[in-house]
Amino acid sequence: MAIEVIKINPRRSELKKYVKFGIDLYKGNDCFVPPLVIDEIETLMPDKNPAFEYCDACSFMALRDGKPAGRITAIVNRCVNERTGRREARFGFVDFVDDAEVVDALFLAAENWSRSQGMTEIIGPMGFTDMDHEGMLVEGFDEIGTMATIYNYAYYPTHLERLGYVKDTDWVEFKMNVPDKVPDKYMRIADIVRNKYKLRNLHYTSRKKLKDDYGVALFELINRAYDDLYGYSPLSPKQIEYYIDKYLGVLRLDCVSVIVDENDELAGVGISIPSFSRALQKSRGKLLPFGWAHLLKAMKGANDTVDLMLVAIKPEYQGKGVNALLFSDLIPAYVKNGYKWAESNLELEDNAGVQLQWQYFERRQHRRRRAFRKKL
Repeated sequence: MAIEVIKINPRRSELKKYVKFGIDLYKGNDCFVPPLVIDEIETLMPDKNPAFEYCDACSFMALRDGKPAGRITAIVNRCVNERTGRREARFGFVDFVDDAEVVDALFLAAENWSRSQGMTEIIGPMGFTDMDHEGMLVEGFDEIGTMATIYNYAYYPTHLERLGYVKDTDWVEFKMNVPDKVPDKYMRIADIVRNKYKLRNLHYTSRKKLKDDYGVALFELINRAYDDLYGYSPLSPKQIEYYIDKYLGVLRLDCVSVIVDENDELAGVGISIPSFSRALQKSRGKLLPFGWAHLLKAMKGANDTVDLMLVAIKPEYQGKGVNALLFSDLIPAYVKNGYKWAESNLELEDNAGVQLQWQYFERRQHRRRRAFRKKL
């Protein structure tokens, strides 16, 4: 059977087929959560995604006898390479059937393109920035995924290791019980931190006001708080405006906690959302004709799980208990909304400071994912 690898033109019509393959491959799998199709398409379009200001990318599909059998996008993030001094490509948006010939041809195309760009290493799965999905699942294949994470079959990492890819770093994820009240230790720490640093929580009832007051400051805080994390790509002003418009207008405000200092400057933020996992499964990642109704029900209706999308603390307050202020504020809202479980999403396995914030919660580490590296 013949294998052909073709380059994907980054037009909407071509990318729709590319994205569709990554969803159809998991048909019938109850753990796979499809991405929002329109978001994934636009992420790969140079005229839509401002990351292309400093990134180059090329997407490929593998065909066996003319039928889609795999996909991959190779990326060069020039901003990160300038920061690290490395000549490093990334691969992402990767899916394939369990076929060594398909996998070999697919990765060869990505690796050859990366070499043609002058790169000497390749890592992944990674996206253009940390706002994209990253990390290949290596543990937890029987756990339902989240909107913010990749799901893949168990044969994926086996094929990468066969091709000479090795572990570069791991992320872990936790599923936690939402307590019926704020743990006493959290309350005591929150009171101490609030008084010592003159911090306070703000509560918003208007998404527009949140965007106007702290939209830019929020993403600038993310840039500062995440700057030293693995592979971090600082968001540009255009990207900040893009994500403000894309995300802040659809938040459930009682799942957002904003902390400011005595000068009303942003000191920390915690953003969580009701889980969209089951809603995205029902909609197959599409908004139309009725996908939006499933997502709206997940946002406003009965939902037993909340996804902790991000926590960002100003560097000068990190390690000082400010996280307790966030969760002493959010837990009562979780209880009121009927959330029984919380998903931590990705945390670097060696980031003890982040994992320490869950010490007062009943939890289990239920997924692990990996970034692989290979010399070219």
